[in-house]
Amino acid sequence: MASNATSYKQMKEDFVSNLSGGSVAEINYVVTVGPIAFVLWSILQCRQSFFKPYKPLSFLVDFLLNVVAILLAITLYANTPLLLSGLILVPAIFVYALPPNPVTLRKKPKLPPNAPNQKSAGALSVLSTKPFLTTYRGSMMIVTCLAILAVDFRLFPRRFAKVETWGTSLMDVGVGSFVFSAGLVAARPVLKERAEGRTTPLQQRLLYSMRHSLPLLVLGVIRLVSVKGLDYAEHVTEYGVHWNFFFTLGFLPPFVALFQSALKIIPSYAALAILLGVIYQVVLESTDLKAFILTAPRTDLFSMNREGICSFFGYLAIFLTGQDTGMFVLPRSINPRSSTSNSSQRTTLLLTMTVWTMIWTAGYFFATHYAYGMGLDVSRRLANLPYILWIAAFNSSQLLACCAIESVFFPSFHNAADAKTEQEAYETATSRVLRAFNRNGLFLFLIANLLTGLVNMTVPTLDVAPTATMGILVGYGAILTTLAVALDAWNISIKL
Repeated sequence: MASNATSYKQMKEDFVSNLSGGSVAEINYVVTVGPIAFVLWSILQCRQSFFKPYKPLSFLVDFLLNVVAILLAITLYANTPLLLSGLILVPAIFVYALPPNPVTLRKKPKLPPNAPNQKSAGALSVLSTKPFLTTYRGSMMIVTCLAILAVDFRLFPRRFAKVETWGTSLMDVGVGSFVFSAGLVAARPVLKERAEGRTTPLQQRLLYSMRHSLPLLVLGVIRLVSVKGLDYAEHVTEYGVHWNFFFTLGFLPPFVALFQSALKIIPSYAALAILLGVIYQVVLESTDLKAFILTAPRTDLFSMNREGICSFFGYLAIFLTGQDTGMFVLPRSINPRSSTSNSSQRTTLLLTMTVWTMIWTAGYFFATHYAYGMGLDVSRRLANLPYILWIAAFNSSQLLACCAIESVFFPSFHNAADAKTEQEAYETATSRVLRAFNRNGLFLFLIANLLTGLVNMTVPTLDVAPTATMGILVGYGAILTTLAVALDAWNISIKL
């Protein structure tokens, strides 16, 4: 019996080992299903007011569009993601062609730029909670939670699972996107501090960052103990023998606090990220570090966890690229000194995001192209320079797509003249499901990890047929989504 359990554990480890991934283009096709599904959601909302009020049918459609659609893209439609996108676009075009709901027209808020009751409704703050950021972060969290369980089933293509050393895959971009997204929102306290004209001393920043780090480090220890204690299948070359993703997330805040002092010398998070990435890549190429990470025997604590420890520098650079993006995406006005209209400010934001997407994409092209660049290979295991640039380019393009969709279908948000109108426009422009996943993202990610472990301990995932696999994954997605929406409905935020 014990030998059977051991052999099955080895089969599961082999199932996620020695993989080489797929093409970046295919990953983009698959992930694009998310924004296209949100286009249909947006048309249903802005033309038919389908999700107001939020009824059980509204929740079902919301779940199908923003959870099940991406689940189909990474399973049944993995080989034909463009077909799935087309199947979603057809009803979107049909709904858009229908006459608008009269209720929607009557309830459209009037938004004069200098309304007399502007003060009574509440003045606008310097920072706003933008719908497209909620959409982006919610979608990223959903695809991450779905993939961590789906990868254990045969229905999930092996080219989407994390690569062994060199290459690109859907789950590789998911890990980096999680860190980029965390960096994005980490810009908020920095912007708030600048708006208030104050500077926080380094010691106070470190103490504040440690308060954020401690819960994550505790989760890392709990995961380590549970994985070892339950003899759970693990992929050692991913992070090492003891290290896991929670440790990477936990050590980021204090290092970012230290790097913030460097802004006095290099006044740009992007420049800091590029400098750190280039230095790390030079060290990898000019010393024995790369060979040590990939081939050294695991003889002590450091060598046992070399992947997690060394790749941390790459993830730190990714976090900084996200923080740099947040510095111009989060503020209400991209140019506060300008007196231009809200529409002009939004156009400027879109142009800025387009430029940065092109910069990161060009950087990735020249880092990886053999004829016109350095010919480097992407490695999530090393978190090297090409990986950093790929994650920055990918997430910048996703943000740009979400911002463009919001700008087209919900212009009332960025034209809002007071806080009350803006809040109403925000709730109208955001999916309840995506908003709920964004609100308690890290807690839901923890629950997703626990559910993944429970399924793997009770179900022989390698032997499950496609129909049963989809049943399990849809049920898993439904449990997570119901929990997320329930917490949001009860106005509960669980910060880890």
